Amino acid sequence: MNDQIRISPVRLVDVEGEQIGIVSIEEARAAAAERGLDLVEVAAAARPPVVRIMDYGKYKYEQARKARESRKKQHQVKVKEIKLRPKIEDHDLNFKAGHARRFLGEGNKVKLTMRFRGREMTHSELGAQVLEEFAAALSDVGQVEEAAKMEGRNMTMVLAPKRH
Repeated sequence: MNDQIRISPVRLVDVEGEQIGIVSIEEARAAAAERGLDLVEVAAAARPPVVRIMDYGKYKYEQARKARESRKKQHQVKVKEIKLRPKIEDHDLNFKAGHARRFLGEGNKVKLTMRFRGREMTHSELGAQVLEEFAAALSDVGQVEEAAKMEGRNMTMVLAPKRH
C-alpha cells in the first residue's frame, strides 16, 4: 500500500469502484492523498497492477468483523463421552440414553465407553449387546459412526447426530 507500491504505471480504481484508468504511480498517490485515503494494491499479478483508493484501516476492521461474525455462527462439534458397565440396569441405561439424546440433539457426537473389570472380560459379547441396545434406542436421533471395538479393557462405539 501507499509508498510500498513500486511498479508504474498502474490501473487506478476509485473509492466507488469506478475505473479511472492507467496512470503513473505518482498521480495515483496524489489522487489518494488528495482524498485523505490510502492507495492499496488489489491485483499485483495483473499487468499493469490494479490499485484502489480506500481507507485501509476501515477495510481491515471490516474484514476482522466479518471473520468474527463467521466464527460466531460456526458450531464446534464436541465428542461427549458416556461410560457404561456390562451389568447396567435398565433405568440407568435409559437415564444415560436421555443424556446422549440431548448431546446428539445439540449436534455433538457421543462416545460410548463400556468398561470391563476382572472376569467381565470373558463375556465381552454382553457389553457389545448393551452398546447395540443403546444405539438402537437412539436410532431416531443418531447413527453409528464407529462400530463397537475393543481397546484393552474398554469397548468403544461412536454415535453421530443424524443429518436430516
